[in-house]
Amino acid sequence: MWRFRRKEGGGTATEELPPEATIDWDGTTAELEQEIDRLAAANHAQGDPETERRLLRLRHLAGMRALEEADAHPEFATPDTGALPASDGLPEFRRADLTPGLLRAAILRDGCVLVRGLIDRDAAQRFAERIDRAFAERERDEAGEGLYEEFVPNRHSKGVLERQWIKMGGGVLAADSPPIAFEMLELFRAADLGPLVDGYLGERALISVHKTTLRKATPDVPGAWHQDGAFMGPVRSLNLWLSLSRCGDVAPGLDLVPRRLDDLVATQTDDAVLDMQVSQRMAEQAAGDRPIVRPIFEPGDALLFDELFLHQTASDPSMPNPRYAIENWFFGSSSFPADYAPIAPW
Repeated sequence: MWRFRRKEGGGTATEELPPEATIDWDGTTAELEQEIDRLAAANHAQGDPETERRLLRLRHLAGMRALEEADAHPEFATPDTGALPASDGLPEFRRADLTPGLLRAAILRDGCVLVRGLIDRDAAQRFAERIDRAFAERERDEAGEGLYEEFVPNRHSKGVLERQWIKMGGGVLAADSPPIAFEMLELFRAADLGPLVDGYLGERALISVHKTTLRKATPDVPGAWHQDGAFMGPVRSLNLWLSLSRCGDVAPGLDLVPRRLDDLVATQTDDAVLDMQVSQRMAEQAAGDRPIVRPIFEPGDALLFDELFLHQTASDPSMPNPRYAIENWFFGSSSFPADYAPIAPW
C-alpha cells in the first residue's frame, strides 16, 4: 500500500504505508468495543508499548465505525438554566456539580465553563513531565522511552497531518505518542467525561488525530483572537482546554470573551493580519459590557467551550515559565469534520 506525501520545497513523493495503516476489524462494532475495553484494562494493570499502539489503532477504527453509524438528527442537552448560578464574572464549577444541561446553559450564557480540579493536581503535573519528554524525543529523533512515533491514519480515513505547523505552535499530536494518548484517555475516564460530553452533544463524541494536541506554550508565543469555528466549518463540538501547570500569570494562559456569541466575528480588520484572526478592537466590541478576563489556572483546571467562543493565548515575554496543556476537541459523530481522522475516546 502506498500514499503520497508532500516534499519540502513542493511536489510529492510516494512512500509505503506501514502495516498499521491497513489494519481492519472483521467483527461487529460491539466486539471491537469489547476488545478495546479488554486491552485498556490489561494495559492499565501493566503498561505495554505494543498494546498501547494497538489500542490507538482500534480506537481509530471504532471512530470510523461511529461515523458510519451516527444518528442523523441529534439534539444538544436541554439547558438547565435554573441550576446556573448568577454571577458578575465567570462562574466556577467542580466536575461533581456539572451536568450536561448545566454545561449547555453556561455555554449559552457565558460562552465557556471553568472547571476547577477536573483532574488531580499531581496527575496533571506528572502528565506535563511526560509531554516534556515527548518533545525531547521528537527533537532528538530517536526512540528514547518510546514517547514519540508518528501515527499513520487508516487508508480509508481522510485528512493530511501538517505536523510542522503543530510543531511551530508548540505542540505534539497526542496520537504521535501511544503511551501518552493512553494516559490522556485514562485521565478523561477518571474525570468521568464520557457521560458529560456525550450528554451535552446528544450523541457519541469522538476526538480527532488532527485536533488533540499536547501543548507547551512558551512566553514568547503571541496570542491571536479567534473562533475555531472559522476554520472547522459546521460542527457539533466541545473543546476541552486542560491546564497541566499554573498559568495566566507566571505562564501563558488564555484571554476570554465571557459571553455567548451566536455568529462568527469579522476577521482581518484593524491590526488583525491572519485570515482567521479577530482584532483587539473587534474582540472588545464583541465582549460588550462584560470585560475580557484572564483566569488563573492551576494544574488540573479546565475550560470547556464550543467553536463560537472567542479567545486567544495570553502571553507576555516577561513570564518566567512555559504553560503545559491538553487542547482537545470533542466532535459529535453526526457532524465530524471531513478532513480529520476520528478516534473513539471511550
